[in-house]
Order: sequence, then structure tokens, then C-alpha cells
Amino acid sequence: MHLAYPAVLSALLFCTGLYGVLARRNAILVLMSVELMLNAVNLNLVAFDVWLSRAAEETLHSGQALTLFTIAIAAAEIGIGLAIVLAVHRNRGTSDIDKLRDNAEGHEPDGPDTDTPATGTAAEKAEATA
Repeated sequence: MHLAYPAVLSALLFCTGLYGVLARRNAILVLMSVELMLNAVNLNLVAFDVWLSRAAEETLHSGQALTLFTIAIAAAEIGIGLAIVLAVHRNRGTSDIDKLRDNAEGHEPDGPDTDTPATGTAAEKAEATA
């Protein structure tokens, strides 16, 4: 088997994952896209390991060992990432990345100002500003 087939498939998977990271707004879909990118890297590691093992007399299978480490790191990343997304969704009520970014930067939604004291009537506030 030629090296070009898995390399092209890996490039397509990686580009699909990159598009998902850049275009999606839902945090869970972004995590799935990152997982797709890691799987593309795993496919490349195994394909190059098989290709290089034909040329070498002693096969160490280092690409397959690195793939196992990458799978373990991806499992830990998805577990921690999902826990963070669920905690943020429970606290904020959304997992939309744009809304979460706006909250982190200090943008407040349009509405009544919460910094003013709640005491006094509207007439007193109007006289104070006049």
C-alpha cells in the first residue's frame, strides 16, 4: 500500500477538524473537532510507522507507541473538557463560545444598570440628574 492514501485521508480529516474548531460555536462540537484532528495525527503516525518499518531491519514501532500516548492524552482531554463544559453550562446556562467569550471580557447584556442603588423613587433619580 502506498503512503499517499493514508496521508491524504489524514489531511482531509485534519482539515475537517480544523474547520470544525474555527467555525463551530458549541463547545462540545469544538471538542469533537479537536478529537478528529488528534485522530488524523494518529493515522499519520501509524502510516509512517508501517512505511518506515519496511525499510528498517529492526522494527521499534515507535509510531504505534506514540499513537497509544496520543489516545491516552485525548481521552484525558475529552474527559476534562466535557467536565468543564458541563460546569460552565450549569452556571451560565449556555455552551455557546461567543457568549462565554463576551462574558469573560466584561461585556454586560443590555438592561438595567445594577451599579446604582435600589433605594429611592424614579422621581428622586430624575431630580438628581437634572
